[in-house]
Amino acid sequence: MCLARRLKGGRGRRSRGHPDAARRTTWRYLATMLSLKLPQLLQVHQVPRVFWEDNIMSGYRRPTSSALDCVLSSFQMTNETVNIWTHFLPTWYFLWRLLALGSSGFPAEPYHLPLLVFLLPACLYPFASCCAHTFSSMSPRVRHICYFLDYGALSLYSVGCAFPYAAYSMPASWLHGRLHQFFVPAAALNSFLCTGLSCYSRFPELESPRLSKVLRTSAFAYPFLFDNLPLFYRLQLCWGRTHSCGQEALSSSHVYHLFCALLTGFLFAARLPERLAPGRFDYIGHSHQLFHICAVLGTHFQLEAVLVDMGSRKAWLTMQEPTLGLEATMATLSLAVIGNLLIIAAFTAYLLRSPGSCPLLQGGPLEEEVQAKRQ
Repeated sequence: MCLARRLKGGRGRRSRGHPDAARRTTWRYLATMLSLKLPQLLQVHQVPRVFWEDNIMSGYRRPTSSALDCVLSSFQMTNETVNIWTHFLPTWYFLWRLLALGSSGFPAEPYHLPLLVFLLPACLYPFASCCAHTFSSMSPRVRHICYFLDYGALSLYSVGCAFPYAAYSMPASWLHGRLHQFFVPAAALNSFLCTGLSCYSRFPELESPRLSKVLRTSAFAYPFLFDNLPLFYRLQLCWGRTHSCGQEALSSSHVYHLFCALLTGFLFAARLPERLAPGRFDYIGHSHQLFHICAVLGTHFQLEAVLVDMGSRKAWLTMQEPTLGLEATMATLSLAVIGNLLIIAAFTAYLLRSPGSCPLLQGGPLEEEVQAKRQ
């Protein structure tokens, strides 16, 4: 009997070091990882009003989600999943374009500097948007701060657009004129207005949603219209002409970019198609997802259009005196970044000091339940 026990014990000790036992342990670990419980999804009436999206009836995450829950939810079909991925993947695309151009000798020539400045915020704004949509369900305060940063990144993108337009896309009759000289500094000032107005638009969102929508739409429409003044003027010069416009002609990429930009604005303002069938497009196909896709396509065509202008007008433009040198470019960009961060910090500080009863932080059944449990 003792011998049998020893043999049995020996077999047990050998089995623990056996490859089959190691495989079983590995599979058990993988099964545990795969069995992570994804966050529960809620209906619109189950979340506080501050988390509501117009005509989106389901697919909401818990408004008290942890950061891990938010990250996990990006691998779960919610009403934010497509929003997250339609800006996360393009971030890497634009970063790849930036690195590819940066490694091809572009930075060595000052003529190419405005293009690289444009690509920096082109990488930043989709990443900021992706983060905002990912972590916006942690709390009302975190939600607003996430979108403050999102708006700031979009404002910096509008500044970034002004650099290549001033360098490569100006009409010949505007070169070295008053507008050309102050085009980039004016775009930087516009970004302050854009960030301030868009951040403020979140405050009347619950009490006056139409006012909030008008303010936010205006905040981004104005910088777009200002930045594209050179393109609109060149389009007007060439409209209806039977002969070639020469260096003033717009490429097809310019036209695609303007079309995508106008479609982006229309989708943001009209809230179609979910406005026609509430609840039908909660997960796939609602306007904000289409808005993201059109915005990214617009940025892609904008980059291609800038490359066309930069190449086709190079011989002519290199004979002209550049509007901004390296020092002025970096100073303007730095001031734009610092100014927008200060505006965001001011709104964030005000938000953090606001009491929980503030309409901006209006709660609902879930928040009351959490507070009751804590008490």
